[in-house]
Amino acid sequence: MSIVDLFSQKTVFSFEVFPPRRNAPIETIYETLYELQDLRPDFISVTYGAGGGENKQSTISIAEHIKNICHVPSVVHFPCIGLTKEDILEKIEEFKTAGIQNILALRGDIPEGMENRGDFRYASDLVAFLKENGDFRISAACYPEGHIENPDKVADIRNLKTKVDAGAEYLISQLFFDNEYFYDFLEKCDLAGISVPIEAGIMPVINRRQVLRMAGLCGVNIPKKFQRILEKYEDNSVAMRDAGIAYAVDQIVDLLTHGVDGVHLYTMNNSYIAREIYKATHSLFNSGEKGEKEGTSASA
Repeated sequence: MSIVDLFSQKTVFSFEVFPPRRNAPIETIYETLYELQDLRPDFISVTYGAGGGENKQSTISIAEHIKNICHVPSVVHFPCIGLTKEDILEKIEEFKTAGIQNILALRGDIPEGMENRGDFRYASDLVAFLKENGDFRISAACYPEGHIENPDKVADIRNLKTKVDAGAEYLISQLFFDNEYFYDFLEKCDLAGISVPIEAGIMPVINRRQVLRMAGLCGVNIPKKFQRILEKYEDNSVAMRDAGIAYAVDQIVDLLTHGVDGVHLYTMNNSYIAREIYKATHSLFNSGEKGEKEGTSASA
């Protein structure tokens, strides 16, 4: 069964991990993967050099390990910024050799000062090219509060529809801390005719500096409720960690009550946090009921 088919059977629960930093042995992530494997995720995605600090060459190796050793479906993040068609075709052959079937097609962040952005201006261009040159199952990213580079929210939804029309089978959202933005986003997607499953991206925040950095990079709102948590516990790392876990659990419970298609947990390679969230919510995922959509799900 493909990943997209799972959405019609259950509420999907998945994780994201990232490769070790440059010059760090790839084995440093294997213990984390074994611990995540025990939580029985529906798939695990692997980022590809986010922020320029990760080992891009290890992404495929980690995806292979997840699939072949952990026996969990893996998804490879694939940004196209700065790449030519020849670069993409070469990478496609690497994916095929490694048995990689699932790709999260991304434009990627534009490095400061970059002039030559390659042959692919948008993620939708990559989605279409992958569909033409390989038998891949392709997903794409979406932004409940809008892409930080695009102040026109209507155009943002229109661009997302283009990615779906190009062949993206399901979507994974950027992190958000206020579920109302996500529900409003689903309504807009429904009106735009976007009917593929949409997973909610949830990031448990364990320190104040982290959340402020992520909010700035992604252009996401920090609700007053969460601001009070940051202010109260910023000097107590254990309390901040536990409060961050509790906040993420609260978000997930609310999302599941609203019949979300799935939850994609940004683990930050921290298996303890993933385990605590799993313990608090797994019975809800396994209840056998996805819940009423209440007109908010784009897959309805």
